[in-house]
Amino acid sequence: MDRTPPLLLATLLSSALFSSPLLAWEKDRTYPITLLHTNDHHGHFWQNELGEYGLAAQKTLVDEIRKQVKNQGGVLLLLSGGDVNTGVPESDLMFAEPDFKGMSKIGYDAMAIGNHEFDHSLKTLRKQQKWASFPFISANIYNKKSGKRLFKPYALFTRQKIKIAVIGLTTQDTVKSGRPRHFDNITFTSPTDEVRHLVEHLKKNQKPDIIIAATHMGHYAPSSGEHAEDDVDLAKALPPGTLDIIVGGHTQQALCMNDYGKEITDYVPGMPCKPDRQNGTWIVQANEWGRYVGRADFTFRNGELKLVNYQLIPVNLKKAVRPQNGEARYAFFTSEIRQDPGMIKLLGPWQEKSERILMQKIGELKGELVGDRQRVRSEQTNLSRLVLTSQMALTGADFAVINGGGVRTTLHEGDITRRDTLLVLPFRNQVAYIDLTGKEAADYISAVAIKPSGTGYYAQFANVTFTLKGNKASDIAIKGKAIQYDKVYRLATLDAIASGGIGYPRLDDKPGYVNTGKGDADTLADFIQTHSPVNSEQWQPGRIL
Repeated sequence: MDRTPPLLLATLLSSALFSSPLLAWEKDRTYPITLLHTNDHHGHFWQNELGEYGLAAQKTLVDEIRKQVKNQGGVLLLLSGGDVNTGVPESDLMFAEPDFKGMSKIGYDAMAIGNHEFDHSLKTLRKQQKWASFPFISANIYNKKSGKRLFKPYALFTRQKIKIAVIGLTTQDTVKSGRPRHFDNITFTSPTDEVRHLVEHLKKNQKPDIIIAATHMGHYAPSSGEHAEDDVDLAKALPPGTLDIIVGGHTQQALCMNDYGKEITDYVPGMPCKPDRQNGTWIVQANEWGRYVGRADFTFRNGELKLVNYQLIPVNLKKAVRPQNGEARYAFFTSEIRQDPGMIKLLGPWQEKSERILMQKIGELKGELVGDRQRVRSEQTNLSRLVLTSQMALTGADFAVINGGGVRTTLHEGDITRRDTLLVLPFRNQVAYIDLTGKEAADYISAVAIKPSGTGYYAQFANVTFTLKGNKASDIAIKGKAIQYDKVYRLATLDAIASGGIGYPRLDDKPGYVNTGKGDADTLADFIQTHSPVNSEQWQPGRIL
């Protein structure tokens, strides 16, 4: 005879019911699951001058997909691979408040923390968390003193009785690319080590059916230069299929593979493609700025996740159409996506306020000043020389150095506005200078000259020439004359670099270091205003052999 007290019996039965397989997914039933993803938004809450991308069109697109998926009996998850901050002056002025509130209105489920989330202080990042209705996740960011994580390591979702765990991860290179003062009490651990421990913990305690990593680590080609662990490294370092999917960011690729598993490097919007597949893990990444929404349609059946279809959906991207007779015009690659009126109403006041400030004309440009991401990270460019010259003019310096990754866009012929200078230099760095002996200057130039080409660490120089052989710079000259060890030279640079950022030699702890307190974008704007019209032919870069 059962002598269990009635109240206890009821409790046990209730507990058994809620842990019963009856409430788990059903055997032999097929569950459609759709994953949507974006990454490297970088402040693009508003459409550009051609009406491309923007959160208003993205909301319409996501709403339509949600409705379609729901009508087909499926479920949907929307994730971001991080880097919402920095890139568009209208957003930068507002510390990305319109972006986070717009993403909340769209209904993002979670976001990996990107390196550019640390362009501001931790205090600002905490404020951004409050603006967002979705969790910021990262398992490998810790407080140095307490040893505790600064953010939630993962988020859990249950969709039609299927339990999904999403682990957040952030590149360890964040400390190299950011302002050192923002990391005084912050450390980044190995993403792979964190995933090993978390997957074990999750399987033991939460028993998820699907495990996703939302990462901001990058997808690098082999032998592509110095970088921390990336998505491919992560997938390969774990037992096969440990992670079902990696939703990535950081390298800002329209990551598409052909039927033979080779990356399509000349991807055109609308082309069919597949995600990368490494060691049993699907890896996706959707370019940048909200240009695309990645859509991966899966089926889940008897514990097995299968990819049914994948596409990068262009968000009102356009191509130039040049008829034989007549002016060039722009046409949509695919069908137009309308702007959501509610989102326009939400974001419009921010856009209008910032435009009033930013659209002041400061000068004119003849020709083109190159700030293209690929070129400015691998060769000396005329725009970098103009930026550096503006800093030398402010400080009376003999030579100047910045990193190529700090220059973010090309300036085209025509009017130059204050907004343009903030697009070129969006990180709000301040111009600094220091006087160095010839020996110190030579050592500094040699140390930064070997930073790898193709990365954001690559150095841009003004008034400096040298010959680089292997890992050694020789024949160093400043202002066209061989460097003299007993002479004093003034170096202009940025406070973030001078404090040891991006792995450059630290200067701000040396005697004679001066932070002018003036922003790099303001310095450039003042220089352009004084020297307008600017002719690109006058700013050809120096000789680096």
